[in-house]
Amino acid sequence: MLMNGFDTGVVPLLGLAVLGLAVVAFVFALMAREDAYRAADKKTKTFWSVLLGVTVAIDYLVWSGTLGGMLFLMIAGLVATIVFFVDVRPALKQVSGGGRRSGGSSSDGPYGPYNGGR
Repeated sequence: MLMNGFDTGVVPLLGLAVLGLAVVAFVFALMAREDAYRAADKKTKTFWSVLLGVTVAIDYLVWSGTLGGMLFLMIAGLVATIVFFVDVRPALKQVSGGGRRSGGSSSDGPYGPYNGGR
């Protein structure tokens, strides 16, 4: 009885969350420049775009029930999505200048350091 409630409520929501995360990673992969991937030494834009695009397609098919019993494919796609967010995207941001500037402080404003009114 407990498993019936779990299967009808929690699992589809987790699947939808995994699908949403994959879609966001796919969009970020498409938005980055090709030369940023080479400069960051992270495969290619085509590689990540195809991998995450296939992940989105598989996640959708598993979530919708078309590929029932293929949960391991969804988990493999989740691993690829996590690798993109944890490793590739920060490297792309750093190479593209999207990260925090070195030497700056977290209290720096647009016109210099913020000293709290001192």
